[in-house]
Amino acid sequence: MKQGQVKTYLKVFVNLGIMLALILGCIFILPRVIVYFMPFVIGWIIAMIASPLVRFFEKSLKIKRKAGSAFVIIAVIALVILVGYFAGSWIVEQIVHFSDDIPVLLESIKSELAEVGQKLSGAYAYLPKEVQNTLSSLAGGVQEYAGGFMESAGEPTLEALGRFAQSLPNILIATIMSLLFAYFYVADRDYVRNLASKLLPMAIIERFDMIKRSFSRAVGGYFKAQFKIEVWMYLLLAIGFTILDVNYAFIIAIGVAILDLLPFFGTGTVLLPWAAIKFLSGNYTVFIGLLIIWGVGQLARQIIQPKIVGDSVGLAPIPTIVLLYVGYKAAGVIGMIIAVPIGIIVVNMYEEGVFDTTINSLKVLYAGISNFRHLTEEDMLEVEKYRQAEERRSEERRNRKEK
Repeated sequence: MKQGQVKTYLKVFVNLGIMLALILGCIFILPRVIVYFMPFVIGWIIAMIASPLVRFFEKSLKIKRKAGSAFVIIAVIALVILVGYFAGSWIVEQIVHFSDDIPVLLESIKSELAEVGQKLSGAYAYLPKEVQNTLSSLAGGVQEYAGGFMESAGEPTLEALGRFAQSLPNILIATIMSLLFAYFYVADRDYVRNLASKLLPMAIIERFDMIKRSFSRAVGGYFKAQFKIEVWMYLLLAIGFTILDVNYAFIIAIGVAILDLLPFFGTGTVLLPWAAIKFLSGNYTVFIGLLIIWGVGQLARQIIQPKIVGDSVGLAPIPTIVLLYVGYKAAGVIGMIIAVPIGIIVVNMYEEGVFDTTINSLKVLYAGISNFRHLTEEDMLEVEKYRQAEERRSEERRNRKEK
């Protein structure tokens, strides 16, 4: 192998080693680092919310940056606390009432399913024995799960309250650190940029800016759009459930809206089976109402989604399904929710050229392995030498037998 080839392959293995180290770091190290520095992450998020208002006060009202950032951060925090207090109090109250009524709701569902079962009992008798056994096992499993859920819901929460009380000092310190970091980050934002330019090479800064652009485009195109869509879907579901006089309409609407966030699932995963049960139980008003809610939701999503999201942030169905499965296997339902956005971020990073060096290194490595595998005429001479040597050994064995 020539010296130039050795240098080329050395570059290839260095590039691939760096990419492997980055991937392993993002999987195993980065999450722990984020959790460890979570107060600063929260402070950075607050700073990102406050920065546009600070710039507005700077340009329009001629307020100095540090004074403006202090005012805006305090205002943002006060608004968040105010909204969070009222919204949180209402949600907690609804959840407490909902938890208290879970036994009643389960009994209602059980009686409704029993009524449906009685109406279908005639058709059930004509089903094959294996299908009947399967349905009976399924019903028993549902009852067992409901019983276990009831027992777990009724367990005391004193232990959880004790753990929360022990963590209060850490929460207080983390809150103070988050607010201080948010203020100083907004007030002296150029400090971070200047420090990065002094400590890091320009190539790393450019690569970071490239990743930042792709990440911002993916977040701006997916998370913001999906948030807007789900707000509209939640309002539609909440209004529809309220009109149908569904108990805890706003709480149930949250769960259905979160399910609607998952691609290939949607509101029909809940509304259509729910409507079928109401139809079989004879409650045709709720049946028609649920179908109207589902139909209007699908129509609204088809009208809103292309305009808000745009085709540029979409993924093909097959990669989406693969991402959903991998996300579910890795982190359950939360993994399913974030898998598609991560896929979009990777696609945007690829389009920005973040992986060009790695892809080219793999091409060089593949070409080198392919060239090494190809047999030349000189390599085939080894086969001819082996054949001639075998013939000589055979001739020698024959000569020894004759003697």
